[in-house]
Amino acid sequence: MFDYKQYKRGYFMPPVACNDWVSKEYIDKAPIWCSVDLRDGNQALIEPMGLEEKLEFYKKLIEVGFKEIEIGFPAASETEYELTRALIERNMIPEDVTIQVLTQAREHIIKKTFEAIKGAPRAIVHVYNSTSVAQREQVFAKDKEEIKQIAIDGAKLLKRLAEEDGGNIAFEYSPESFTGTEPEYALEVVNAVIDVWEPTPDRKCIINLPATVEMSLPHVFASQVEYMSKNMHNRENVILSLHPHNDRGTGVADAELGLLAGADRIEGTLFGNGERTGNVDVVTLGMNMYAQGVDPELDFSDMQGLAEMFERLTQMKIDDRKPYCGKLVFAAFSGSHQDAISKGMHFRMEKDPEHWTVPYLPINPEDVGRTYDSDVIRINSQSGKGGVAYVLEHAYGMIVPKKMREDLGYAVKDVSDVAHKELSPEEVLEIFEKRYRNFTPVFDIPECHFVQTGKNIEAHVTVQMTEDGSKKELVATGNGRLDAVSICLSEEFGKPCDVVVYEEHAMKESSDSSAIAYVGIKGETKAYFGAGLDHDIIRASISALVSAMNRSLVG
Repeated sequence: MFDYKQYKRGYFMPPVACNDWVSKEYIDKAPIWCSVDLRDGNQALIEPMGLEEKLEFYKKLIEVGFKEIEIGFPAASETEYELTRALIERNMIPEDVTIQVLTQAREHIIKKTFEAIKGAPRAIVHVYNSTSVAQREQVFAKDKEEIKQIAIDGAKLLKRLAEEDGGNIAFEYSPESFTGTEPEYALEVVNAVIDVWEPTPDRKCIINLPATVEMSLPHVFASQVEYMSKNMHNRENVILSLHPHNDRGTGVADAELGLLAGADRIEGTLFGNGERTGNVDVVTLGMNMYAQGVDPELDFSDMQGLAEMFERLTQMKIDDRKPYCGKLVFAAFSGSHQDAISKGMHFRMEKDPEHWTVPYLPINPEDVGRTYDSDVIRINSQSGKGGVAYVLEHAYGMIVPKKMREDLGYAVKDVSDVAHKELSPEEVLEIFEKRYRNFTPVFDIPECHFVQTGKNIEAHVTVQMTEDGSKKELVATGNGRLDAVSICLSEEFGKPCDVVVYEEHAMKESSDSSAIAYVGIKGETKAYFGAGLDHDIIRASISALVSAMNRSLVG
């Protein structure tokens, strides 16, 4: 039964207006990042990672730049306990990295957690209990004071055990299911915890506000965060953290607006892995900052390597359209998009190489290890002339004349349409070669001899032509060498062979490199094109003219 009437809004707006975040234009600096891949992400897997897989993942997180990593719930899983001990005993925690462990606000679980982190150079103990109306009423059957006391007792035990341990241990508290909790009550619980911990500038505590389940539009969450930030005790000594999930598909928006609302820290996972619809996607969140000219302080330059590791260790699949990291996110099949990208790339190179403003591409694909040749312009039946020309230029250095591109574009589109598939750059080149280079089904010209007198541009040509297995010799005089050959062909076949397009360029920057020539001739109803490649530009030009005339003859 699809009945919307059974649902009601389960969130609460703050008791006072909290919307200062609206006036802020963008996030101007990176938050403190905490990866929860090894805990939240791992517990969401059908087959959780083993110890060695977790160690590999952990090393990659450090390589990316995370300084805080929640490694697990050591009291709840033997593998996570072993991971914690392995990192400590193998001395695998760099000086600038802090491990974080999760625990419920229950005495025996907290004590087990402290046993797990014994000897850690730095650790955050993250304690939580649920505070929402639904959890209070349905799960715990406790009133507000009883729920608050659970948090207070947990905070006191953390403080006592940390003092007894004598290690470098920081505290974090989460009112789990914060989004379903009355903001003023969540504030009451949080302030009671802060009062127990008495944070100082040298020993700040972390208050984490989890969107355990997304329940509202992102602006509501931002107002809740701002209310907490403005009314929290000892705010200057509190690091305000967010842990958004993605039940409504707006986890990134929650995080971004939450940062505008005063949050200092984000807990999330690479590519958004996590229970149900997942956690906030740190890759998307960080790259959104990057695309606005803000340093995310995380290095995603090897996005493909990161994605490969993630898929291999988690057995999860990254969607082809996932922002910044999906296989197709930079791909343009549409002809108009391809044309705009191609023109934008040329504009940037010629006029503004210091900035990225290319249409349809929010970032430079090379920044995340992608290439233009194979990732940006993709060719299928939806592609246009600009995209096909772009592929030939960037893959093979061929600058196809603008007037030739439409004919080429239709030729490529027809092949893709019939085959019902995408074409590789090699296949596009094959179509170009077959259609324009050495296309001689009617005749060929293996040899030409020219005579020019003095400074006169008039050229006399003797053409050796083969047709249907027989050889002919043709002569003509024209306004230059190519014109003289075109006159020969026009007179021989009784059809126009006027050159209306002529362009040439070197294929490589060296004195003995090949040159390519493109020729278009005016036929009776349309233009016909050919191309020639040779070390000698005259021979290349004649080859192009021969191919164009052959196309004209076969129609």
